[in-house]
Amino acid sequence: MPNTQPPANIDLLTAVLAKTALGQHEVATRTLGLPPLTRRLLILVDGKRSGQELAMFVAGHPVAELLGDLLQRQCIEVVGALTAPPTARSGTPQAATASTGAQADLATLPPPEKRSALELVMARNFMINTVNMEFGQHMRMSLVKAVGESNTATELRQVYPLWLSTMAAAKDLPTLKDKLFRVL
Repeated sequence: MPNTQPPANIDLLTAVLAKTALGQHEVATRTLGLPPLTRRLLILVDGKRSGQELAMFVAGHPVAELLGDLLQRQCIEVVGALTAPPTARSGTPQAATASTGAQADLATLPPPEKRSALELVMARNFMINTVNMEFGQHMRMSLVKAVGESNTATELRQVYPLWLSTMAAAKDLPTLKDKLFRVL
């Protein structure tokens, strides 16, 4: 039986999604009269991609809301969750470069124990605000939660590679990184 509601703790961006029988029927018949963007997203759901991976096909639109609508209509179901960010699990040279790049970035920072409590709060707020600015509130909840739960500079630096891969499309990423590194 398909999941009609995501569990309270599910992040549709990290969830792996598949079409239900109703979803497959909708693709073939168009009986629900889905809006074009929602229909496109339904067609792309394949049981292998996460919401984050599907987001690139509807750039600039609230993918979590669109997926939530499809889930509520019982056209899709959650079949799993990512255990690592898509870039880290893809095995591509680009993924390896992104991870290596994040580690190289962090190596340029002063030791975490040299950062004050105020700088930690500033870094945490900066990371959350940049994600919310780029994606809107309530979109990258797992990342925002991980940042918010970081109690030390070391923990926050462990979240940095995910923040970096999430923010990779930001036009002003170099400037954002410079500002973050002043307090991270």
